[in-house]
Amino acid sequence: MRYAIGLLLLVVPALTAASGNAGTPAPEPLEARVLEVRASGRPGGYTFAVRVQSPDRGCDRYADWWEVVTPDGSELLYRRVLLHSHVDEQPFTRSGGPVLIDPEAEVVVRVHVKPLGYAANALKGSVASGFVPVVLPQGFGAELAGSGPQPTSCWF
Repeated sequence: MRYAIGLLLLVVPALTAASGNAGTPAPEPLEARVLEVRASGRPGGYTFAVRVQSPDRGCDRYADWWEVVTPDGSELLYRRVLLHSHVDEQPFTRSGGPVLIDPEAEVVVRVHVKPLGYAANALKGSVASGFVPVVLPQGFGAELAGSGPQPTSCWF
């Protein structure tokens, strides 16, 4: 009986550690993504409510803006600067506008993470037809990162 109890005391912790369940935290998401876009208002002046998931850790790494760009990534149509990290609020939704587009105009809504850059997972579509997930190619619209407005600080 002593032998069986001793064996259990050795085997159970070893099996738990080997299975990866020994108090190991879940891995962080590798990058941010736009989960949902809801538009309200009228043509030429929409407000977009954008739901974002991001790997925020604080001011050193956080989603610092979401933006609306043309389908080819050549023109910034609107940027919503985020003033703080959302470590304890994931995913989160922030609204912004006016987004000066017609209801049928196709756009891309994407998120930028300081210091990682733009996330590949975005949404593409229009106010009239809705938005669907899209994976953007590497370097898509990268030159827009320097456009304004830019975050001036991070509160927390």
